[in-house]
Amino acid sequence: MKNFLSIAIVSLATVSALSQFGCANPPNPPSTNANMATPEATPDPAVIEKELLRIENDWPRVIKERDGQAVRRVDADDVHLLSWDGSVSNKEEDAKFIESGALTADLIQMNDLKVKVLDKDAAVVTGIMDITNGKIKAPDRIINVSGQYRLVDTFARRNNEWKLVASSLVKVANPAAPSASPTPKASPSPAMKTTPSVKPTPSVKPTPSVKPTPAARATPKVRSTPAVKPPTAIQPPAPKTMSTPRPPPPPINKP
Repeated sequence: MKNFLSIAIVSLATVSALSQFGCANPPNPPSTNANMATPEATPDPAVIEKELLRIENDWPRVIKERDGQAVRRVDADDVHLLSWDGSVSNKEEDAKFIESGALTADLIQMNDLKVKVLDKDAAVVTGIMDITNGKIKAPDRIINVSGQYRLVDTFARRNNEWKLVASSLVKVANPAAPSASPTPKASPSPAMKTTPSVKPTPSVKPTPSVKPTPAARATPKVRSTPAVKPPTAIQPPAPKTMSTPRPPPPPINKP
């Protein structure tokens, strides 16, 4: 009996173990999504263009205020700078030159700037720098740098910041009047439409002056009738005086 009970208990335990093993959920396979990298958002070329134009249009202020720190923020550590006279400089030389104030000018303008976005991390900017009454104070002389210069600046995005990695400047021999550099477009605002300008009232034509009435012609003078001469009285001819009257003829006797 004991053997029977023990066999029955062992059988029940075996069935219970098998049922628990069969009902257990199978382990989940490792997710493949964990190995997939999140795709990076495609940069908007308009945003890149706006940022690079802001950097380029700030150069006149940087030069005027001798802002060497701005140069160090924009220039890459390995920047290659080729000047208009063929000289080459690096980041620290560029910053110290700006801080020295050796370059002065009455006016510096950035014109005709164009941005070509190569990809999300590279872009090229071309344009014109106009310098009015520009001078560089050298140790032994003063160099006149007035004129127009074409520039080509290459930028690379590093650590999510745009850095100038190469720049070249060439003086234009026969400068032409450049077009104004584009400015980033501001987001449109629901501004009220401007009232259309009222067309000016056409000027009233002056009334033509009345021609003066021609002066009446003077009545021609009537010629005075010449005085009629009184007729000359005709005097009868004086009778001829006969000395001796003729005698009457004798009577004729009829038979």
